[in-house]
Amino acid sequence: MDSLPERISRLSELAGDLWWVWHFSARDVFRVLDYQLWRATAHNPVRMLRLLPPERLEQAAEDPEFLALYDAAIAGLEAARAAHASWWTERFGETNHRTIAYFSAEFALHQSLPIYAGGLGVLAGDTCKEANDLGLPFVGVGFMYPQGYFHQHLSTDGWQLETYERLDWADAPTDPAIRSDGSPCVVAVPLGDRTVLAAVWQVQVGRVRLYLLDTDLEENAPWDRALSARLYGGNQETRIQQEIILGLGGVRALEAMGISPAVWHLNEGHAAFVVLQRIKQLLEQGSSFDQAVEEVRRTTVFTTHTPVAAGHDAFPFHLVETHLAGAWGTLGQYRERFMALGLYDNGGGPLFNMTALALRVSGAVNAVSRLHAQVTTRMWQPIWETASDAGPRVRAITNGVHVPTWVAPDLSKLFEKHLGFDWRERYEDPAFWDRVVEIPDAELWSVRRMLRTNLFAFVRERARQRWTQDRVSAAQVVAVGMLLDPDALTIGFARRFTGYKRPELIFSDPDRLARILGAAKRPVQIVFAGKAHPADDVGKGHLQRVFHRAVDPTFGGRIAFVDDYDLHVAHFLVQGCDVWLNNPRKPLEASGTSGMKAAMNGVPHLSIGDGWWAEGYNGSNGWLIEGRPATDDPAAVDVADADALYRLLEEQVVPAFYDRDRQDVPHRWLPIVREAIRSVVPRFSTRRMVKEYVESMYEPALQKVTTE
Repeated sequence: MDSLPERISRLSELAGDLWWVWHFSARDVFRVLDYQLWRATAHNPVRMLRLLPPERLEQAAEDPEFLALYDAAIAGLEAARAAHASWWTERFGETNHRTIAYFSAEFALHQSLPIYAGGLGVLAGDTCKEANDLGLPFVGVGFMYPQGYFHQHLSTDGWQLETYERLDWADAPTDPAIRSDGSPCVVAVPLGDRTVLAAVWQVQVGRVRLYLLDTDLEENAPWDRALSARLYGGNQETRIQQEIILGLGGVRALEAMGISPAVWHLNEGHAAFVVLQRIKQLLEQGSSFDQAVEEVRRTTVFTTHTPVAAGHDAFPFHLVETHLAGAWGTLGQYRERFMALGLYDNGGGPLFNMTALALRVSGAVNAVSRLHAQVTTRMWQPIWETASDAGPRVRAITNGVHVPTWVAPDLSKLFEKHLGFDWRERYEDPAFWDRVVEIPDAELWSVRRMLRTNLFAFVRERARQRWTQDRVSAAQVVAVGMLLDPDALTIGFARRFTGYKRPELIFSDPDRLARILGAAKRPVQIVFAGKAHPADDVGKGHLQRVFHRAVDPTFGGRIAFVDDYDLHVAHFLVQGCDVWLNNPRKPLEASGTSGMKAAMNGVPHLSIGDGWWAEGYNGSNGWLIEGRPATDDPAAVDVADADALYRLLEEQVVPAFYDRDRQDVPHRWLPIVREAIRSVVPRFSTRRMVKEYVESMYEPALQKVTTE
């Protein structure tokens, strides 16, 4: 921004570096500038600076209190970018800065950069933040997606409608990536019988950089310009072309920027074509095919995120042949051997499977929870059996979440008061959290009530916007949550709407649920949020039926569906609900991270023993839904799980929440809240997770590179 006063000229730099997202001191700079505009822009300081009147900026440049905030934030940003002592340098020394390249189809860093759909992107974004905090030499590679992921709207009958909004570059924290010669970075990617150009954008996350590919260039044909337009858009043909550009183009982008990674981390199979480009380059340098594959294998690590077959991209071989036609080069004579690396028959005939390719050409493979590691090993057993070396063994590195991003500011202040201002530096120590018992019940409950109040203020403002700006029907205003009670026990269910998540399980017995929700003096309410994939009509059907429940007078206005779920909405929900509900069909939940975020904020988990909860539940930090049906029939499982869920609500959850003293403090409830915080923060953070990646996945590859 050119019009900034000289004294605060680095405000645009601060706004453009997403380091500010998880640093309250930096956030306060923008909050103080104009709180109403801060809220109106959904906490987007880049847009905010563009909209602020010059006189307000001039005034801020002469305000001693504001300048103190500004100077502290700039000093913090400089320290974050500096190559000072960190966990990484303590472990590897100042000289070992061999780069780790992390490829992912989506990254969720902030809602102002909508290049994410859900949990995979949030995990990738949190990993980038933690890589900065630990000092890793880390770069991310992904797509720019000028139209991002879709905005969700509901019809008057509750059917999901998708709209796409083109990103306003002036409001995004991105800049063109600049090569060492001062020119913008643009790479050429062979695709079929043509070449597609991809511009490279850079996002700064403290010391971490994220490089994003964008094919929307005038030099490209209209259909190629649209390839990177939307996340997970189009058909199989679009998807394979996107993945070729991500893999081949991503490797070329790093090379153009002068980056030679020592470790290549593939976050899910979307990025597996990275190995094709790397094998091809090694062949051009004189390696044999076997030598090239082995070199790629020993420096590549792979994370698989789902046991759901539909989550693993697989393409007909003719489609792969068509779109890789111009990419082979020296690899062409080994085309059949390369294609065999992706060969996998999942029961429907042989296909080129991106996960199979990644599994066969990675030296280390991890699943995202202990249970998921077992499921993954069984799921891909044919690959292990046919591999000459029995294949890589699947490690379990359970997902985590970035604590400074997700813990509410009000709760953070409570931790500062009772645990110390340095709690953010000590939160991975389990013994440290034993001190959470020192927080008085009244203070802890006051913060929890405040966070619920914030949630309902947000929900009601969202309802008002839908009424006044979108002109929705009265029923839609009710569905958004206008009738919710800010003092009632509030259950949150926010995740992708798809069949295996069983979003309608709690409605299995509507009469019983109505009695629970409408109990005199002990009301309960449920807030739903989440998107269905645009092509998932089954998921959309679940969503529509939840909407119908929200407008059904039987439930007394105690069901709500908050639309257009994104990072901004997620913060209010995981911090402001009282209980976090998750009831997937076991064992299809690989990990799940929303429950971790909620628990860290004192929102106990109520879940099936799947994913992370299978190892996170300790008997006193939440509740385990155990239906124990007599058979494995899905219908019988649903009936048993629903009954178990109702019994937990009736016999444990609701009574504990409403057992109050004369000051209205729930002394039976708060020990569960404390235990949720105590048991989850240190074990399920990205700090623990990223350290595990370094120690068990990255370090072996780094040692091999260093000794050469």
